[in-house]
Amino acid sequence: MNLEQFLTDIRREFSRLRQLADGAISQVNTEEMFDSLNEEVSNSIAVIMKHLAGNMRSRWRDFLTTDGEKPDRHRDMEFEITQDDDFNNLHKQWETGWQILTNTLETLTPADLSRTITIRGEPLLVSQALLRQLSHYAYHVGQIVFLAKHFTGDAWESLSIPKGKSEDFNRNPGKYLDESEE
Repeated sequence: MNLEQFLTDIRREFSRLRQLADGAISQVNTEEMFDSLNEEVSNSIAVIMKHLAGNMRSRWRDFLTTDGEKPDRHRDMEFEITQDDDFNNLHKQWETGWQILTNTLETLTPADLSRTITIRGEPLLVSQALLRQLSHYAYHVGQIVFLAKHFTGDAWESLSIPKGKSEDFNRNPGKYLDESEE
C-alpha cells in the first residue's frame, strides 16, 4: 500500500465531508439550524455542528502526543444549546475545528501512520484513528444533510447526482463534477 496516497485520500475524504456539510448548512436558515425532528431523540444541525467542532478540537490538537479526549472538552455540553450558541458563535467553532483538523492532517507523514496514539486511554494506530474519525464525521455529516433536506423540502439543491439524473451523469460526468467543485 502506498502510504502517501493513503494520506492524500484521507485528506480528500475529510475535505469532501466538509464540503457536503457546508453545502447542506448553506441551504437552511438560522431558525432551521436550531430545529430538530424530535428534541428527545434527534439533534439539530446546530447541535451536530457544536459536537463535531468539540470533537475536532479535542481529537486533533496535539494529535500525536496527547490523548484525543482533552481535559478541557465537555462533551455532554456539546449536545446542549446555550444562550451563547448563536449561529455566528457556532460557525466560528465549526471553522476552528475544521482548521485544526486540516492543519494536523497536513503535518502527518507516512511514518506517522504506524505510530500509536490514545483516545480516551485506548491505544490506536494513527491509521486506525484516522479511519475512526472519518467514519464518525461521515455519520454526523449524513445527519446534517438529512436534516437540511428535510427542512428545505422542494427547495433542496442536490449536493451530488440529483435524483433521477444518474443516466445524465453517466453520459456526461464532467458536467456534475464541474458544478460540485464551484
